[in-house]
Amino acid sequence: MDNNNTIAGWVLAGGIAALGFSILSGKYFHADKNERPETMGFAIEGVESSDGGKEEVPMSMMLAKADMAAGEAVFKKCIACHTINDGGANGIGPNLYNSLGKPHGHVAGFAYSDALSSVEGDWNFDNMNAWLISPRKYAPGTKMTFAGLSKPEDRANVIAYMNAQGSNLPYPEPPAAEEAPVEGEEAVAEADAAATEVAEETVAADEAAAAE
Repeated sequence: MDNNNTIAGWVLAGGIAALGFSILSGKYFHADKNERPETMGFAIEGVESSDGGKEEVPMSMMLAKADMAAGEAVFKKCIACHTINDGGANGIGPNLYNSLGKPHGHVAGFAYSDALSSVEGDWNFDNMNAWLISPRKYAPGTKMTFAGLSKPEDRANVIAYMNAQGSNLPYPEPPAAEEAPVEGEEAVAEADAAATEVAEETVAADEAAAAE
């Protein structure tokens, strides 16, 4: 009888542990379709997800790996309208030396559109990025006709290059990576604890029976 009780106890403990692992694997591999994103991975600005939406990678992350030499090459698209050297003349657009960290419409003597000069705040990395995505969306009514840069890496590279031309602002810290919890982990831990408790009770019962 004692042996039968021992076997039954261990079988029960094993069954509880198996149940816990079943919960985890079911959550991980057989989650209901409505509970899972339709598209795995993560989209970036300029790349459409399956539902046609777009998401922007934080500029702080893009700047961390920006290439200023590549940014200088991208800036060649701008030289028809802008200079960027210290003391450079205004052209169709204003001189862009030391622009980051300065207010919108800061270059003296340049006739900015009211749409841009009325934008509050300074040029920082994020709003420069938004401007380069689409000047007309950033400041509706702007005189600037440039269509924008669709590739995030091009924008990051050219912003890094512009920052090095007199501004030299410190880059923002990229967001800290957060470790996502494993779905079902708590259920497995509870099942393991229950199995351990049953096993301990079984051993105690065996020891008590042996002592009698």
